[in-house]
Amino acid sequence: MADDTGPAGPTYLDAASSEPLHPAAREALHAAADAVHADPRRGHRAGREARLVLDNARAATAQCLGVRPDEVTFTPSGTHAVHLGLLGLLRGRARVGGRLVVGAAEHSAVLNTARWHEDAGGEVVEVGVDRTGRVDADALVAAATQGPPTAAVALQSANHEVGTVQPVAEVARRLGDVPLLLDACASAGRLALPEGWTVAAASAHKWGGPAGIGVLLVRKGARWRAPYPVDDRAEERSTGFENVPAALAAAAALQAVVAERAETVTRQHALVARIRDAVARIPDVDVVGDPEERLPHLVTFSCLYLDGESLVTELDRLGFAVASGSACTSSVLEPSHVLAAMGALTHGNVRVSLTRATTEAEVERFLTALPEVVARLRAQAGIG
Repeated sequence: MADDTGPAGPTYLDAASSEPLHPAAREALHAAADAVHADPRRGHRAGREARLVLDNARAATAQCLGVRPDEVTFTPSGTHAVHLGLLGLLRGRARVGGRLVVGAAEHSAVLNTARWHEDAGGEVVEVGVDRTGRVDADALVAAATQGPPTAAVALQSANHEVGTVQPVAEVARRLGDVPLLLDACASAGRLALPEGWTVAAASAHKWGGPAGIGVLLVRKGARWRAPYPVDDRAEERSTGFENVPAALAAAAALQAVVAERAETVTRQHALVARIRDAVARIPDVDVVGDPEERLPHLVTFSCLYLDGESLVTELDRLGFAVASGSACTSSVLEPSHVLAAMGALTHGNVRVSLTRATTEAEVERFLTALPEVVARLRAQAGIG
């Protein structure tokens, strides 16, 4: 029987789905879990102590992301932050108009919010992307500034599937008074936030924080209104009793990855360039996404004649954990809407994303195994 863990143990190459918990987050989480349990909005000592921890987490997060502490709200997830941020913008701008402009390669959290808005009677304009996955900036700006008044634009900082960095700052400069929702879930912590956005969303487990913590950023003075019923808590953007220990752990991880970022980005960018070069030499394999203006840790490629699930299963058997298909729809075997929007092959695709600890030796073992896996699966399918 084959060894399912590979020659040197399992190798996790799916950090774009979730980065392993950073040691700084683990330490903060354990310390806060033992010490913090009270409602941070209560006036007793335990409540004040919890509030101090929450405020410290908010201040640290704000410093890392280049915003004000009062612009930071912790949410139950990055997806929730996207929903809350975008729907709040739409409600705050309802008197201006009902048009929402989005890119075709946005995360499903954005596109599903757009459909929800459309079902409620709003207008949605979807703008295409090029072969690298980059949105057409001219078309996006035209859709937002010409015709009926636009309530909001949604644009990701970098694509979650192929890594291509989007022209956020350029688009924001040209939008005038039209506010922009920035989905930074894939990039926050790894890259500095671009300029020009009004509301932004991020996800802690993508940078090595705990799961179950998102970050909503709303610029001071933004026309944003709570889209859901609110409770008796003081802050309009609050989504209930915050998970204070997890918020502190998320902030600790973010501080650590930002401090390490320059070295990590350089190392990961070089490793991904090595993967892109090697994979491109395999017959009938197409490497997608921008080769340079991209997330440093992520690469996606498509293998002609194969399906992604078979590749994921076989690579997993050999000890390599990778992803396939749309980041949030592969569990139901739907083809990637991102690759479809790019005009790329939607089957046989694999997304490899490096953790902060991925080594050159692990990458080389993966690149040794991959051509053999592709050849074997094609042979089993009678191709080759």
